[in-house]
Amino acid sequence: MSTQEEIRFASLRERTAELAVLREQVVRGPSEKATEAQHAKGKLTARERLELLFDEGTFTEIEGLRRHRATGFGLEYRKPHTDGVITGWGLVHGRTAFAYAHDFRVFGGALGEAHAQKIHKLMDLAETTGAPLVGLCDGAGARIQEGVTALAGYGGIFTRNVRSSGVIPQISVVMGPCAGGAAYSPALTDFVFMVRGTSQMFITGPDVVQAVTGEAVTSETLGGADSHAGTSGVAHFAYDDEESALEDVRYLLSLLPANNRELPPAGDTEDPAGRRCERLADLVPSRPNQAYDIRELIEEVVDHGEHFEIHAGWAQNVVCTLARLGGQSVGIVANQPSCMAGVLDIQASEKAARFVQFCDAFSIPLVTLVDVPGFLPGVDQEHGGVIRHGAKLLYAYCNATVPRISLILRKAYGGAYIVMDSRSIGADIALAWPSNEIAVMGAEGAANVIFRREIAASDDPEAVRQMKIKEYRTELMHPYYAAERGLVDDVIDPAETRSRLIDALEMLRGKHVPRPSRKHGNLPL
Repeated sequence: MSTQEEIRFASLRERTAELAVLREQVVRGPSEKATEAQHAKGKLTARERLELLFDEGTFTEIEGLRRHRATGFGLEYRKPHTDGVITGWGLVHGRTAFAYAHDFRVFGGALGEAHAQKIHKLMDLAETTGAPLVGLCDGAGARIQEGVTALAGYGGIFTRNVRSSGVIPQISVVMGPCAGGAAYSPALTDFVFMVRGTSQMFITGPDVVQAVTGEAVTSETLGGADSHAGTSGVAHFAYDDEESALEDVRYLLSLLPANNRELPPAGDTEDPAGRRCERLADLVPSRPNQAYDIRELIEEVVDHGEHFEIHAGWAQNVVCTLARLGGQSVGIVANQPSCMAGVLDIQASEKAARFVQFCDAFSIPLVTLVDVPGFLPGVDQEHGGVIRHGAKLLYAYCNATVPRISLILRKAYGGAYIVMDSRSIGADIALAWPSNEIAVMGAEGAANVIFRREIAASDDPEAVRQMKIKEYRTELMHPYYAAERGLVDDVIDPAETRSRLIDALEMLRGKHVPRPSRKHGNLPL
């Protein structure tokens, strides 16, 4: 018998058994020691995170056997499967979503050429199939041993982030280090989740900051969850543990459409559309300068009192939240009288503008609850560009083509009234409570300006001042002044707020607004 005839080919069953062993090794990861080290930091492994994100048993991995082909610096002797990132798709509440998860146990989750190409392929699949993309970030940045090819990999990710912006929802969950260029991908996505104590984002780390500026700062203070959720506004959400973060990612996805060609998923609700909200009349004080928490009002109106607040820790003088009304997803923008009297400033304008743009991109109707005394005065605000930043919110509303309903609860003064989706900038339905006061400014300020000479010349200036305040309020600030001039469609009983909003949303469901042909507008960045 010839040598060639003696060669034995493994059967398909034997090859399949080899594949099963290999897959088990891939799923198990590099070593138990590496897994224990990850757990010791209070962090889950990449696969454990994916199990929490997706419905049980629905995750399908792609390119799990991928390995890098780099050489030099010892890389040729270290070629683990997955190359430090797990990619695939699964179901979230029965709907398809894509996700990639950096595996810190492999090269510290650092991005190399093969690693980046896996993410590129997944992002392309998410875009072309029209499904949300979730990135679970826990990586040490670019793989230094691969040099510029690693940096080019980030460029491919950023390009796809921008290309998919407004096409599919993109969510970043930072669960470990995310430094240098790696931080820009989360910044380009729609929502950023962070975990206290284990996740940090910064362009330059504490050592570089101290070397350049002399400032001694910890990683947590510089780029931790609370720093970004409360100070910089980079993160939308901060959590104490990964499980809670991933649970809320799932909930957020349940409120969003899969892509910009679909409407948000409608949910069945047992909360009657016609439910009266009698408590509202007592919840909002009649005195325009008395504080209250707008979130209590929102909870009273929306389905089952449930809403999902965005950027809850940043720019708290405005509330942006997702909820359902009559089973339909809506975005709610509301002034918050319990913080800075609900005044608009630079940060509040940016926060609300970004939220309005997101809702418009994904066909989520907008409900605006107005109780605003104006824009925050001050040298810092003016020099910081409050005009430019306020224009962002104005631009976002004027550019939005989704159904838009505004409700004036109490005061609505000056330019802030216009900016908060007034009828004059395109609100489809403008409603008001009997407590509304719409004016250029408050009666006190108006009287001081208009009648300053008459007040100063009188024998009793304070008495005359009070009389003129009352006169101005009676003539120009009574609750029906705007309705008489067609700037408000109706003045409603507060108890009817829920039913009137749901009726208006149903009427506007088929809204379509043609736009002039243009490449894009020039947002006042």
